[in-house]
Amino acid sequence: MADELTGNPDVGFTLTTVVAEDGSTPERAAELSHKIAKTLAALGPPGWTEVEASFAMTAAAEVSMVVFRDDQERFARVFPSPELLGLLREHRHLSASMGDGPWWRYLVTLTNTGRMDVDYDYGDDPFPDDQLFPPTVYRTDIEIYPRNRLPIWLAAYLGHGNRQIRGPVAAAEQARADAAAGRNARGSAPDVEFPALDLMARRWALIAAAFVAVGSKWGPRVTPASLVFEGAKHSGSTLCLLPGDRAVLSGGVWDAPELDAVYNKDLPMPEFYQGAPDWVADPVINRRAENGLLTFCYWWEGGRWYRGASAGADALAPAVPGMWDTRTVVEVVTGLLGKEATESRGAAVAGLVAAAERAALAKETFTRVFPADAHDVDSAWFQLNLAGLVGAHTAGSAP
Repeated sequence: MADELTGNPDVGFTLTTVVAEDGSTPERAAELSHKIAKTLAALGPPGWTEVEASFAMTAAAEVSMVVFRDDQERFARVFPSPELLGLLREHRHLSASMGDGPWWRYLVTLTNTGRMDVDYDYGDDPFPDDQLFPPTVYRTDIEIYPRNRLPIWLAAYLGHGNRQIRGPVAAAEQARADAAAGRNARGSAPDVEFPALDLMARRWALIAAAFVAVGSKWGPRVTPASLVFEGAKHSGSTLCLLPGDRAVLSGGVWDAPELDAVYNKDLPMPEFYQGAPDWVADPVINRRAENGLLTFCYWWEGGRWYRGASAGADALAPAVPGMWDTRTVVEVVTGLLGKEATESRGAAVAGLVAAAERAALAKETFTRVFPADAHDVDSAWFQLNLAGLVGAHTAGSAP
């Protein structure tokens, strides 16, 4: 099959518009990619039709995944040859002169007819866990190939230094120090930024149930004692519900400017926990704090929301579901219906939201919007049950 690659493959580069001063770098990069294609093709088993490969590389470590398939959808994983890895190393070194440092991952799809699509991954999005190296590996690479700026998530991965961790002992010590110094939390009236806790939680749970009903793997979810949200673009949050009418809303917007300022400009970390009570500690704080990617922390106590140095509600919108008001929830649920949003089902959404806000939801109200023959009502109803939105007389009713 490798003989079919005698002509120039149809290569789609992402950085060919960046030209080195002598004008030669892009041409050499294209030549190397052609050699990479031929060398990769030669590794394929008889009858292969397409290969997908990813090569994560630094100056100190490498990991590869090369998978061929044929027209019968059979798959075979092969290991790259020393020649192929040598070509990739040379290409990566060359790419350092085409931008702010070399690529981190080389992603390629190749067919046996010679079509080749290449993407150079510079870390715009977080790397998959199985292609993420320990921090020391990236630090070594940056020493060899200095960069003006790192992607925020990678800069945090290398330099967070556990600065956002707040264990119970540290929480108690900081709470006492804040009280002694008169450092109070910034008040945030519920009617200004957030709805009251009960309305927030009920709207969040309904949106979660709607996402589950339509089969989305993203969006909010309900778990015992907490509600979670994971967006498709790496931002997310948790709403942890505590006894005594208390709660903690925390999370992160993964490309927030305040994180860029901390990790790429060496500015101080915002005091997200300033004025927080001692029960605002790691077990109830979003896991992003472990990676230095927390950008907000609010807590509910005494019938109102508080925050430290977190940005306002507008800045955290990508990390939370649309629970701001009734109209927004109606829009979110209606939007999930897509082409199924008939006039009757659209009209039923308002009644669904109103019932959820009263925590008196009947299954018939839910299935008017999400019929059981077309949606995963049982899983969605479980979400609503966990959140306590199901009226006692309807909990066991049939769809």
